[in-house]
Amino acid sequence: MSDLVRGGGAPPAAPRPAPPAGTPRPPAAAPAEPAPPPAAAAEPAAATPDTAEGAAPGLAEAAAAPGIDSRDADDAEALFVELRATLGGVREAVKTAGPLPWARLEAVVDRTLASLERAGELFWVANRPALPAGEDDLVFHHARVSVLAMRLGLTLGLGRPRLLDIGLAGALIDIGLWQLPAAMLRRLDGLSLDEQAQFKAHPRAGADIVRRWAPVGSSVPDLVLQHHEREQGQGFPQRLTGESIRLEAKILGLVDTYTGLTAPASLRPGVRPHEAIRQIVRSRHEAFPPALIKALLTEISVFPPGTLVRLNTGEVGCVVAVNRHHPLRPRLSMHDARGGNPGAPKVLDLSEMPFLYITGPVSEDAR
Repeated sequence: MSDLVRGGGAPPAAPRPAPPAGTPRPPAAAPAEPAPPPAAAAEPAAATPDTAEGAAPGLAEAAAAPGIDSRDADDAEALFVELRATLGGVREAVKTAGPLPWARLEAVVDRTLASLERAGELFWVANRPALPAGEDDLVFHHARVSVLAMRLGLTLGLGRPRLLDIGLAGALIDIGLWQLPAAMLRRLDGLSLDEQAQFKAHPRAGADIVRRWAPVGSSVPDLVLQHHEREQGQGFPQRLTGESIRLEAKILGLVDTYTGLTAPASLRPGVRPHEAIRQIVRSRHEAFPPALIKALLTEISVFPPGTLVRLNTGEVGCVVAVNRHHPLRPRLSMHDARGGNPGAPKVLDLSEMPFLYITGPVSEDAR
């Protein structure tokens, strides 16, 4: 589980409970690499949302716009459901000390990666932070980390074998937490010293479980073990630094932080994707390499598809496509001033309209 939402020193808005003292401080960049991109305030856009709460609209709205195939979106939904169902089986195996369904998990992760290689719909399905009713929050968290981390690895140009290991490790990232009492996981902001030690041991416990079932020589156990390690040695359980931490583990740690902010495993409210990105970019330069944060910003975008935004003209639009080179200038499907959409939508490409810009997101509660 993410350090930014579980450790001391996180921004006040961080949604997950703060666990044991001494957990790593908020993520940001290591000084030895190129500086990360500026936070969302690089243009007049990305101001404060009209309201602080409320999730952005989902993929369905974006899929209805030109350039998005709704059949691909449906296929992505079904694959994400299958991944979560498989992880539900992993959860039961851990709790009953049974065999992990390794072959089944490997197969669904392989198809998940193939989907990400073909198109982007699955990425946006996984980026929606709403926990399905009745679903285990760690199952949902694992599925999101698996998909988003593989997409980030694709952006960084990693080869397919490494991407598959990232996907498998993401799907098993907090498997060690399923060995802890459920009551303890519900009160991570009030643990005893002994419970803090148990919590900080979960990467090692998870790696031990995975090692029993992973093929000989697989990197997946090490990635699970290292996902809480941080650039300057402030992580756990081994307090590794810099190059001694695998790149794949750094990717998993960053995505774990992002997903933990947008869908916390607690009663605290999550933040919307654009705000999670801001918190990560603004945090102190000590946890993650700038190149990884830049790649995350490129993929997630300040305003992901499905986000309602307001223009400087007062008009409201829904983001339907991200401009990778200019994240603050996406394509929009336009609505009326309150977010309604009478008749056929008008599509604007802000990259071609220099006098229009986004002043901030609009939550559905403000409509």
